[in-house]
Amino acid sequence: MHHHAAISFKPSSNGLFSLNPGIFQNPSFVIRPFRNKLRYSILNCRGIEIPVPKLRPRSNSVNNGSTSIAAAVKDVDIATLGNLCVDIVLNVPELPPKPLEQRKAYMEQLSKSPPDKRYWEAGGNCNVAIAAARLGLHCISVGHVGDEIYGRFLIDVLSAEGISIVGMNERSEALSLSSSDNETLLCWVLVDPSQRHGFCSRADFSADPAFSWMSKLSTEVKMAIRKSKILFCNGYDFDELSPSLLESALECAVESGTSIFFDPGPRGRSLIAGRPEEQRTIGKLLRMSEVLLLTSEEAASLTGINDPILAGQELLNNGVCTKWVIVKMGPKGSILITKSSITCAPAFKVNIIDTVGCGDSFVAAVAFGFIHDLPLSYTLTLANAVGAATATGCGAGRNVASLGKVRELLKESNLNEDEKFWDEVLSDNVNSRDVTVLSKMVVNGNSEVNRVSLLKVVSEVLPKLEFAPKMTGSFK
Repeated sequence: MHHHAAISFKPSSNGLFSLNPGIFQNPSFVIRPFRNKLRYSILNCRGIEIPVPKLRPRSNSVNNGSTSIAAAVKDVDIATLGNLCVDIVLNVPELPPKPLEQRKAYMEQLSKSPPDKRYWEAGGNCNVAIAAARLGLHCISVGHVGDEIYGRFLIDVLSAEGISIVGMNERSEALSLSSSDNETLLCWVLVDPSQRHGFCSRADFSADPAFSWMSKLSTEVKMAIRKSKILFCNGYDFDELSPSLLESALECAVESGTSIFFDPGPRGRSLIAGRPEEQRTIGKLLRMSEVLLLTSEEAASLTGINDPILAGQELLNNGVCTKWVIVKMGPKGSILITKSSITCAPAFKVNIIDTVGCGDSFVAAVAFGFIHDLPLSYTLTLANAVGAATATGCGAGRNVASLGKVRELLKESNLNEDEKFWDEVLSDNVNSRDVTVLSKMVVNGNSEVNRVSLLKVVSEVLPKLEFAPKMTGSFK
């Protein structure tokens, strides 16, 4: 994408970072607009002005016969924001050229006629929604799809998984657009004979987001956010939606008590070094999210701290609403850091076929643990299993983890335990925090580390998954 820059980031003493100055509505999902206006006060969180309600009733309240905004029933588990796209995976004799104009011509040539549907797959945040739905969570996807074959394809795929789409824009905004501006976003995933990957999207060839014409959240989107327990955002949202629109969604979530999950992904570094409005918005997302999810490399690039635990603690300390920072350590496992604890879970051993979608699947399982208030070690164990199950397949979308495969991995309980690695990771941190490590073998004795039995975790997590619906052929 754009705005890539090499830069070092140092924590600031008074802030998180030192920064430079056709809509489709699924008929089965209907959100009735609220009539009353919300009264709110302004919470100034280190320079961030976010409207928050003075009162958040725990149950429905009626005022002159209509339901108040603050009393919305949260009957949706997770809403994903933006990043709805169709991946088209093609084998090509060679990857596209690097010069931007040549790449654009290459993509336009590919786009002249739709390739066979067998090469299409739901991509982006569809991965999170599908993985979450397969765990039994009630999910909706908030985003833009066009009135063409690709948009209808996405709707069909998500509908088959029990997921509804809520249109991102007001209908009036789309009426004056050219058809290309209003089309569903495509991502061309190109694979050469050496199995190297190249990616092309029209969002790559403009300094502005693909849907920069969207100026405000629709009423339906606001209702969807208010009715959701979790709003998931990631760094790729900036490729589609303007920073101001993302801030509007952030404010709506905070107003209504919806928890924000944010995964900055590889875009995080370029956004921190990007335009002032990008810097401001990613700063707010990092501070106002309750759960942050990053790879160890991403955590280091955002904080300038190589130690994953210290980087996570830095993000926590600079957050306003942050409760969990989760650092993904690839095939080694994952770490969940809170203000008072460190929880580590080694990964499961699997035959890795494709890592595409693993991080998205991991997010879905973390949301499951968060919503069901599972112990932290249980949440990480499940997330590692769901991510690993996706890695055993090929591609994302409908190929993300099946519930059957997740159960199988949990029952096999084959951990990639590397005691030397975890000892090194924890060497400077065990004295200052409550430390828990998932282990297949638990030996009683005096230790600064609390070891949790994998067999115990699995025996208590598996029953939680028994109620996940068997809606599609993906469940075996």
